[in-house]
Amino acid sequence: MTTSPLLSLPGAVPAEGRDEGVAAHYGDLFREQRALAEGRGFVDLSHRGVITVSGPERLSWLHLLLTQHVSDLPAGQATEALILSANGHIEHALYLVDDGETVWAHVEPGTQEALTAYLESMKFFYRVEVADRTADTAVVHLPAGSAVEAGKEHVVRETPHGRDVFLPRAELESFAREHGPAAGLLAYEALRVEAHRPRLGLETDHRTIPHELGWIGTAVHLQKGCYRGQETVARVHNLGKPPRRLVFLHLDGSDVLLPPHGTPVRLKSDGEEGRQLGFVTTSVRHHELGPIALALVKRNVPVDAELLAGTTAAAQEVVVAP
Repeated sequence: MTTSPLLSLPGAVPAEGRDEGVAAHYGDLFREQRALAEGRGFVDLSHRGVITVSGPERLSWLHLLLTQHVSDLPAGQATEALILSANGHIEHALYLVDDGETVWAHVEPGTQEALTAYLESMKFFYRVEVADRTADTAVVHLPAGSAVEAGKEHVVRETPHGRDVFLPRAELESFAREHGPAAGLLAYEALRVEAHRPRLGLETDHRTIPHELGWIGTAVHLQKGCYRGQETVARVHNLGKPPRRLVFLHLDGSDVLLPPHGTPVRLKSDGEEGRQLGFVTTSVRHHELGPIALALVKRNVPVDAELLAGTTAAAQEVVVAP
């Protein structure tokens, strides 16, 4: 685990679990959310893994392994991609950009070692070099609308949701002094849930396929060449429907506690002892929407059905169509 020096900032409360090592918040969750929504401040994502792939064949080689079309990826254009198992289940999610010489990607905390090992095992005779850069490189997130100049010396992924900046880990504290205020990970996660954006390890389990989370198109290209797991992707897209679908939940605000990850989801009409139809993947408190969540439910759950997340009443919005 990498511990961020920004945990020494005033008011910093450490995150727990998979996000251990950075701040959950700095004393005012809703103020931090509002700042990000207005394009101010930044988020410390320095706990995330960072890998690079360099060499003249890096893009053509990655094209063979990833779900995304990257063989002709223009320098500076951000994209995201998955690595699937042979059965089409999601194993890794990469958020990447090529700077003209090197592909930079950040990944879920703790997954970089397994990902690097897999990539190394697939090198064969390709002229590529894979490196785990987590120890010396940190990621910070600038929200959409931010006027901060990231600096030409830094690699930047620019997306509709903001910019991910790769910078030397030694520069984290100076970046915070120049571009604060810092917002914690809870604020970042609240905006992610609002945008219906899935996250590996929260919205996924050992059998999740990309179609269930709406990753077709954003992370999976349907007209590219072969890659591991493509048969499942093509079969479900052409012949069927995924067994589950991602939904957005508006939770009853009268409950003090949020339903944690893994909380069973049932039909409200069936009560707390009814048949489980899915589970809560992420729940957060939003500065405008109140308590909200993402959940993965069976595809045949009626889109207008009122649900229970544990003991909390929940109204659903469609993210992935049944």
